[in-house]
Amino acid sequence: MRREASILHLDLDAFFAAVEQRDKPSLRGRPVVVGGVGGRGVVATASYEARAYGARSAMATAEARRRCPPGTAFLGGRFSAYRRTSDVVMELLRELSPLVEPVSIDEAYVDLAAGEVRDLSVDGVTELARGLKARIAEATGGVTGSVGIGSSKLMAKIASDLDKPDGLVVVPPGSELGVLHPLPVTRLGGVGPATAERLHQVGVRTVADLAAKSLPDLIALAGRAHGAGLYALARAEDDRAVVAEREAKSISQESTFERDLTDLAVLGREIDAMAARVAGRLRAADYSGRTVTLKLRRYDFTTLTRSQTLPQPTDDPRTIAAIARRLLTEAGTQGGLRLLGVGVSGLSLYAQGDLFASDEEPAAPDEVAVPVQPGPAEPVLAPAESRWWPGQDVHHDELGPGWVWGRGLGRVTVRFEGPRTAPGPVRTLAADDPALHPAEPPDWRSATIPG
Repeated sequence: MRREASILHLDLDAFFAAVEQRDKPSLRGRPVVVGGVGGRGVVATASYEARAYGARSAMATAEARRRCPPGTAFLGGRFSAYRRTSDVVMELLRELSPLVEPVSIDEAYVDLAAGEVRDLSVDGVTELARGLKARIAEATGGVTGSVGIGSSKLMAKIASDLDKPDGLVVVPPGSELGVLHPLPVTRLGGVGPATAERLHQVGVRTVADLAAKSLPDLIALAGRAHGAGLYALARAEDDRAVVAEREAKSISQESTFERDLTDLAVLGREIDAMAARVAGRLRAADYSGRTVTLKLRRYDFTTLTRSQTLPQPTDDPRTIAAIARRLLTEAGTQGGLRLLGVGVSGLSLYAQGDLFASDEEPAAPDEVAVPVQPGPAEPVLAPAESRWWPGQDVHHDELGPGWVWGRGLGRVTVRFEGPRTAPGPVRTLAADDPALHPAEPPDWRSATIPG
């Protein structure tokens, strides 16, 4: 830990839902749920108005529909709108310090000591954070964030979660254990449901309970690496640095899907195509690599990677695809995947593993049986109707910009409004109306207020 509270953690509040409410004025102050809107969809983010009824992230959308009142907006995600807003926020953070570590699209750490911040006292960083929050709200059209500042990444992240939404908590150096120990053990990073259940079985429910356990006990319970990590975190011992960039010498390819995908056969074909492109680029550069990495972005926009290192380097597309397919099966597609990527790293200038490779096409992989959660069937949509999805940005040649409220029976319902208009009128149109077109998200910074 540091001697001063100089690590800042920002967590944007109900980010996806907040962007939707900004861009859709009729939804402000109302329950909004963003995520999969089909029968087996999963909630990515719920607005605080929806959370009051029990809706939450990772909940089945069908369950959120049962809990929320009529009139709740259930919207598909608009990643380009979220990314544009996130980019604005990250630039504001980089004005504070060159060391900004984005964790996800709505979360980042900042090393204040690496910047030009002169006053790192508790009062100084508190005032700095107040100014940052005000600039974020102004620059994003009203999106808010909760800020935590502490002597380590652990304490900064804990602090940002103590007073949500729109909170600001600074943990003074020396007070870390007083803040940390009363909290549920599940507030520690790395304590997921399985670990929490094991800890509960041995009487560990708070961080203080965890701190009372010996290192050998925790290693026996959670394994050497995880047990040692829990032992350190329970004592607020965290010396992780804020890392602005992680350079990797690799060649990769990724694809972002218009809608979340769960079908392993479809995703497998995507992997095959990406593996072929990666292998082609490797061979064009006279490279091969030992480590194959699969990148996944899930329905809630969390990103994870899975890797396997080979004993010898390869540039064979069949080998790359086979490993990536296996990594995908192990990682699972629960909730749907929005992005998939395949990469090869650990590069060298030869491909010893490919000396005996043939040029024949590989046989089709065996079908993989994946259990499917029961739920209502997806609606069968007419071709014209299937172009539209709730929350989608559209533009009508006569009526102007708006967004899709609903669809069905060969029709689409659109509300015509934008970030800086009053709540707009609703019109129901034919799904194949030639004047209605998909559109890019509105820019809240340049939108004009209609006269």
